[in-house]
Amino acid sequence: MSDSIDTGGTVPATGGAGAASRALDTSIARGNTDDAERAPAARVLLIEDDAEMASEISAALAERGYSVDWAMDGITGLAKARTRQADIVIVDRMLPGIDGLTVIDTLRKEQVRTPVLILSALGAVDDRVHGLRTGSDDYLTKPFALVELIARIEALLRRPAENHQTVLRVGPLELDLLARTARRGEREIDLLPREFHLLEYMMRHANQVLTRTMLFGEVWNYKFVPNSNLVDVHMGRLRRKVDGPGETPMIYSVRGEGFILRAPA
Repeated sequence: MSDSIDTGGTVPATGGAGAASRALDTSIARGNTDDAERAPAARVLLIEDDAEMASEISAALAERGYSVDWAMDGITGLAKARTRQADIVIVDRMLPGIDGLTVIDTLRKEQVRTPVLILSALGAVDDRVHGLRTGSDDYLTKPFALVELIARIEALLRRPAENHQTVLRVGPLELDLLARTARRGEREIDLLPREFHLLEYMMRHANQVLTRTMLFGEVWNYKFVPNSNLVDVHMGRLRRKVDGPGETPMIYSVRGEGFILRAPA
């Protein structure tokens, strides 16, 4: 266990299933009472099969005012995450039952948008990219310092709450997020899943210039900008579908900056 997580001198090591049970049964944070009275504790769902590691993480989070729920396998964790009771999910990549990536992929397909942080001993670039592409919001490689884990949790929780509209409209363009359909006026638009996600992001940010870096981060979940024309290729395909023959263009390139979606004048 000691070589899997670096406490950074902030949380003493605890061990054994008994310690894990005591720490993980904590449903109300042990932190500052005044802070707890001012605001409800953020709820963390921890899906981790290593009881000793789960105990350390849970204890550290509880000391900082978080309420922690623990699942020790993928099947139980997925069931808990589906209830949408957690504010953030921390999931180990390799789990009994079903693996962490399958948990995340299932949640995203079911439109569960709770922020997800992957913990994994697999730290190669391809492993991190695969995890982020699956739908996680962040990826932390083991061994790690608890202070870094907490900082990443805080960053994810600071993100603005997602807009829960089910139908987006910009001018004649309409996107139904539940039916997964797109229309421009009376014309149906057949979109591939990535094109749908890209158009959704652009419609949520209509009249705003979106850089390639923003698109890589929000649509592809990349935390870095690859040397690739991936965005341009997908944008070209999407533009041909959205802006049909004889129709006023809605998707524009902004030289040296990125792209913008706006309603016809």
